[in-house]
Amino acid sequence: MKVILLADVKGTGKKGDLVDCKDGYAKNFLIKKGLATEASAQALNDLNLKKKAQDYHTAQQKKANKELKDLIDKKVVSITAKQGENGKFFGSITSKEIADNLKTMGFDIDKKKILLDTPIKEKGEYKISVRISAEETAKIIVKVD
Repeated sequence: MKVILLADVKGTGKKGDLVDCKDGYAKNFLIKKGLATEASAQALNDLNLKKKAQDYHTAQQKKANKELKDLIDKKVVSITAKQGENGKFFGSITSKEIADNLKTMGFDIDKKKILLDTPIKEKGEYKISVRISAEETAKIIVKVD
């Protein structure tokens, strides 16, 4: 019997998969527990439409992420901080401060997406990575005075 899985089932398949399994397993377990539905023509059509819609939304999100990466790439963020006598800062420049400066520039980036390898504790220019998505990472320059 062919069924469409409504949830992930270990050993059988993932949500949205069309699987062929034994009649008893399908009727007495999968369909009875609400884990699957019988693969009728209407159910298959609905599955195809949902997959097309999901693919479209994924493509739109990737396009938006690419545009945001292109806008942010190579931007210069200037930050001023109090320094001690030896030129070191009181504390360090955090990803929150960088995110706040990006927000004033018009980019709403979460501070968790700003990847600081080491804390910024001295003057200078630093190249910082900003993770837009799993595929897109932009590089910005942080100037600290």
